[in-house]
Amino acid sequence: MSMKVQAACTEVAWAARLNLLWLTFTLAGGVVLGLGPATVAAYTLARRHARGESIQAWTEFWVVYRREFVRGSLLVLPMAVLAVVLVGNHLYLSALGPGTGALRTATLVALAALVLVGSYLGPIYAHYDLPLRAYLPKASLFAITRPAASVLQLLVLSGIAYATTAMPVLAAVISIGAWIYVNTWLCLRFFQENEARLHSKGIS
Repeated sequence: MSMKVQAACTEVAWAARLNLLWLTFTLAGGVVLGLGPATVAAYTLARRHARGESIQAWTEFWVVYRREFVRGSLLVLPMAVLAVVLVGNHLYLSALGPGTGALRTATLVALAALVLVGSYLGPIYAHYDLPLRAYLPKASLFAITRPAASVLQLLVLSGIAYATTAMPVLAAVISIGAWIYVNTWLCLRFFQENEARLHSKGIS
């Protein structure tokens, strides 16, 4: 039992460290310029940690952050901008009153779809070596063709979001790192299952 508790504490500490790295490097880039490379670096290290690799966190985060500064921004910023627009649109429509119910619902559906695709985007980028333009279609394909996995991801994200709303200090301490780590851990298993299924059908 003590071994399990120790292992759980180690994973919580790792998620908190990943959270600190993401926040530090996002802020170092002035948020807008730091968001993309920090997110890519966080997913890259989360993948390596989930695979049991030894990591020099700060040094290797900086290496990936610097290397992926342009590509990470091109990958993440369009999704982030669209999310901000959809959230702003929902808040605006909500302020207009009950007559905008259908538009609010459509906005929420679009936002949920964006979040779902985004939940695959980071892990796919860290796991597969593809042309930059291929990551979004691949993430969308996973979101559509793996409904059970997609629902599980949304449930996990909702749980973390609820806990963060109830205790806002979690956002600064662990929430983002916990999501990136759990999201990566889940997606690696989804990818392995998908690759095994394709292999069994003779598709490389």
